[in-house]
Amino acid sequence: MDTSALLREAFGRIEPLVKAAVEDLDSNQLAASPEPRANSIAWLVWHLTRVQDDHVADVAGAEQVWTSRGWAERFQLPFDTSATGYGHGEKEVAAVRPDSADLLTGYYADVAAQTMAYLGELRDDDLDRVVDDAWDPPVTLGVRLVSVLGDDLEHVGQAAYVRGLVTRR
Repeated sequence: MDTSALLREAFGRIEPLVKAAVEDLDSNQLAASPEPRANSIAWLVWHLTRVQDDHVADVAGAEQVWTSRGWAERFQLPFDTSATGYGHGEKEVAAVRPDSADLLTGYYADVAAQTMAYLGELRDDDLDRVVDDAWDPPVTLGVRLVSVLGDDLEHVGQAAYVRGLVTRR
């Protein structure tokens, strides 16, 4: 298996997990969190999608789906369009309150499609390209993609856990 196929396999596992975390939940359930300062299901899924969109678009030299396909307007969040959720507190988490799970899954589906198209073009030696020299050591494309993958899987797991708490109340 080549690296591109391996990355597509790994990233391809996220979308069904996103759907399972949010499907059949209403806006109140999506906005629920285990305690006032904890992240909601909606915020976790929005955040993981924003990070993937932001980071993959950056390394691909592409526009973010968030702005290029109108998702920022559909979500109508009180944040700058560049916001990905880093540094958000209780007030910002509470602001991510979609009317339905379809908004979250639709946005993720568009981001996933862009990600898969980009991953399909990669060759093994592309992964050594430095994409961020602000770190020591500099971050390569391979490290950035693994970082996004890990972040996405961590947050979708958290969303699934919160879903379990919310649906058992």
